Amino acid sequence: MTRADPDFLLHAIGLTKTFGDFTAVDGIDFTVQRGESFGFLGPNGAGKSSTMKMVGCVSRATGGVLRVFGQDPATHGPQIRARLGVVPQKDTLDEELTVEENLWIYGRYFGLSKREVRSRATELLDFAQLTDRATTRVEPLSGGMKRRLTIARSLISRPEILLLDEPTTGLDPQARHVLWDRLFRLKRSGVTLVLTTHYMYEAEQLCDRLGVMDHGKIVAQGSPRSLIAQYATKEVLELRFDTDDHAQHGAAIAGIGERVEVLPDRLLVYAEDGDAAAAEAHERGVRPMSSLVRRSTLEDVFLHLTGRRLID
Repeated sequence: MTRADPDFLLHAIGLTKTFGDFTAVDGIDFTVQRGESFGFLGPNGAGKSSTMKMVGCVSRATGGVLRVFGQDPATHGPQIRARLGVVPQKDTLDEELTVEENLWIYGRYFGLSKREVRSRATELLDFAQLTDRATTRVEPLSGGMKRRLTIARSLISRPEILLLDEPTTGLDPQARHVLWDRLFRLKRSGVTLVLTTHYMYEAEQLCDRLGVMDHGKIVAQGSPRSLIAQYATKEVLELRFDTDDHAQHGAAIAGIGERVEVLPDRLLVYAEDGDAAAAEAHERGVRPMSSLVRRSTLEDVFLHLTGRRLID
C-alpha cells in the first residue's frame, strides 16, 4: 500500500488519542479499502468513537499517522469532510421541521442547488423508505425512521465514505434489520462503510473486516469468519448449573473440548463437536440445569482475546 494507491481510502499507523493522562486510542494500525465495509468492534469505552472522530476530522490525533483519501486531516480537514458522510451515535435532526425539509437544509450546507437538493431528497426518501412521511414533522417518528432519515441526510452529498457510529443502538430488532438492509444496499452500490458497534451479530452481518478493540488497542483484525476460525472453535457447549458459583463445576468438565471459559452464569466448553462434548460431560455424571450447543460467534472471539464479554 502507498499513499497514492486509490483503492485505500483510509490508513492509520500508530494512531493515538490522549486526553490528559488518559489514552483513549493507543497506537492502532488499520486500513480501509475502497468499497469495503470495515468495523470497529468493542464495548463502550474501547476507543471506537474517538477513532471515528479522528477519521471524521473533528478531533485531532495526538500521535501517529492518519491519512484519509491520501490527505492529512490536520491540514486538509475541510477537503476530507466534503467527501465524507457522517451518522453520529445520536440523531441530530431538527424535529420541528418535516422529513424532507431536514434533507433540503442539509443539502444546502454542501452548496447544492435548490433543484439538485430536491431531486436528491426524493431519491433518498425512497431509499430510506420514508417517501410517505416526507411532509411529516420529525418529532413523532419512530426511532427506526429517525435513524433512516439520519442516514439519508448523510448521503445528500454523495459521500465516498460513510462513517456510522453505533448505527442501531436503541433500535428494536425489526428496525435494526431494516437498517441493515439499507446499509447492505449502500455497500452494494459502491459506498465504503466504516462503522463502530458493540453488537457482535451486527458486525457479522455488515462487515467485510473488523478491528476488535479493547482499552484503546486493536487486539485482532480480520474478517468475521477468519477471526472466529482463529480464536474460537466451530461450536460451543453452554452449561448452566443451579448454583451461584459456576467455577466449582470447572474440574468436572476439565479436558472436554479445547478449552473451558467460566462465566458468572454459565460454563462455555469450546469444541469442534458440541454434541460430542455434551455426551462426554453426561458420561462423567455432569448434570447441568440446562445445556445448549451453538456455533461460535465474535462474542467468543472477544472473550478469548480479553477475558471478558462485549457487554461487560
